Amino acid sequence: MDEIVKKDQEEKLQKGKEKAEACLYTMIKVARDEDLAEQIGKEIYFDLVDHDKVRTFCIEKQKPFTQLKEEVAKAFGIPVQFQRYWIWAKRQNHTYRPARVLTAQEEIQPVGELREVSNKWNNDELKLFLEVELCLDLRPLHPAGKKTREEILLFLKLYDPLKETIRYVGHLFVKGSGKPLEIKTKLKELAGFSPDEEIELFEEIKFEPSLMCEKINSMLSFCEGQLEDGDIICFQKSLQNQCTERYRFPEVPSFLEYMHNRQPKEHEMLVPSSDFPTKKPQPVKVAPADTLSMVDAQVVDDAASHGSHGLLTTFQG
Repeated sequence: MDEIVKKDQEEKLQKGKEKAEACLYTMIKVARDEDLAEQIGKEIYFDLVDHDKVRTFCIEKQKPFTQLKEEVAKAFGIPVQFQRYWIWAKRQNHTYRPARVLTAQEEIQPVGELREVSNKWNNDELKLFLEVELCLDLRPLHPAGKKTREEILLFLKLYDPLKETIRYVGHLFVKGSGKPLEIKTKLKELAGFSPDEEIELFEEIKFEPSLMCEKINSMLSFCEGQLEDGDIICFQKSLQNQCTERYRFPEVPSFLEYMHNRQPKEHEMLVPSSDFPTKKPQPVKVAPADTLSMVDAQVVDDAASHGSHGLLTTFQG
């Protein structure tokens, strides 16, 4: 009996200790391109990432944000000056996307205050997307918190109707005044298609309660097409001159509709369950450093006639 009482007391003490520690720490979930590439097409098909499966850092609330950047540098081997962070936001259509870059002012604040900023975007925890971008001379491409008003961050998925697979292939910055037609050459290079291959572009808009994935008008500007930071472009080879009967799901929308109907439970919680008040986050200590995945970051310029440029991060897989 005494052993039972003792064990009960120890459990209460441990819970009290964990609760006290939770008040002192901020739990920060950092998603990277590598996480998106690892999950999309394997574990998830909609949106970008399951935050319950990304690296979590536990930082004391009073510590400056630079403490996180140092921990990330140790864990992933990414120098502090090449790190840029985006806050995730839940949209009205229930999707969950990077919304904006942390400002230089926010990056010198204590992480506890950043948690309050995150709460304005309906996040219970501090969730960030880590953008790692380098110029060819290994200088940071963007100063902390800097992004021109016209720049739009887009995420890219490649669909193969023959293999019935979809995978994440990187992200791209475009100018709002530019047109999807202008980035098709980049996308074909990224996919390993020949320059004369025709491709079709689709926007993955939402997946709950029903799927919405629409073909993109390549002649409209990104702004006219209402594309914004965090939007997803899915692309594939055009099947206009082919017999589509050989394909079960010839285009992106039909494939995503199939996956939506086939696996309703697997994609329901892409906005992590930890975001809901019924689940209280517990602090997690920083784990040993991971081996950095190889990322091929390169600057790709549009033809001078278009007068726009974008930065493309690709994955070799």
